[in-house]
Amino acid sequence: MPKPLASVRALVGAFALGLLVAACGQPESGTETGGTPPADAGVVNLYTARHYDSDLRLYERFTELTGIRVNRIEGNADTLIARMRTEGDASPADVFVSADAGALWRAQEAGLFQPANSTVLQDAIPANLREPDGHWYGFSRRARIVAYDAAKVRPEEVDTYEELASPRFRGKLCVRPADHVYNLSLVAALLEAWGPEKTEQWVRGIVANLARQPEGGDRDQIRAVGAGICEIAITNSYYYIRLASGEDAGDREITSRVKLAFPSLDGRGAHVNISGGGVAAHAPNYDNAVKLLEFLASPEAQTMVSEHNNEYPASPSVTVPAPVSAYAPFEAHPMSVARYGARQAEAQALMSRAGWR
Repeated sequence: MPKPLASVRALVGAFALGLLVAACGQPESGTETGGTPPADAGVVNLYTARHYDSDLRLYERFTELTGIRVNRIEGNADTLIARMRTEGDASPADVFVSADAGALWRAQEAGLFQPANSTVLQDAIPANLREPDGHWYGFSRRARIVAYDAAKVRPEEVDTYEELASPRFRGKLCVRPADHVYNLSLVAALLEAWGPEKTEQWVRGIVANLARQPEGGDRDQIRAVGAGICEIAITNSYYYIRLASGEDAGDREITSRVKLAFPSLDGRGAHVNISGGGVAAHAPNYDNAVKLLEFLASPEAQTMVSEHNNEYPASPSVTVPAPVSAYAPFEAHPMSVARYGARQAEAQALMSRAGWR
């Protein structure tokens, strides 16, 4: 049921009062960099499922360049989607951002996006990393790949996804729980590439290969390889890069022994997912929302995300900064990330049936 006008004003006011400021653009992003931005060029209300402190630098930079303040609400992707649905056409949300293509697809299916038909966005982001009709765009990539014990595993033993489910690794695999969106998107991609029969065989092989019941996050899986609990682990690339380049000497020592492999899907490259966002369906500040998206697609913003959160830029024209550059020479599968969400329910049912908890 729509909120009364006074409630809407109160909510928008609450946004403006306490929450954070935003980041900016450059000539490639469509934002102006010449001169001093206006002292108050309005606001953009951001609902974000990304929870990285480094993102605050993006929003601060956006405000610095444009004068547009970013009011930020953080939360779980599904929680934010539910909130936007409840708010209906009175929602103050201008932009919704999530760290998974499947979550963006769910928001789109719920009618929570409107197209941002910006040539700046279309030129900056490859077609396979955005929704075909402009409802959402990817701004950074992460590969879902393999960490392996270099003393026990040869690189050629983990250079395809099929090999991860082979008898060679019975009782020697670590992975986080099945219901995490990173695993759901991976299995959804396999369903898209292989169909249900081969994918279910693969999932059953993964379950048979578990060294322990799935638990923890991706960094826990890498550390488990280092501790000898398993020989291989499925992980996102940026978690490994964080450990390898972080301040913890113990983690850096682990990555001197545990290496990263980029398995190929049907000889076409490693599975990648995105962080991205789109303009909310009832955005009260549409123009500012598009400006924020254009900034996030800019070389400056993509470089900042890569440098500070160890993700890969979405655009192939953006130079990958250190420390990510050391892990950048790999082939990424060209599958459209827009296909993941449509198959996640099927992936969840298949994984549950196979016993991946």
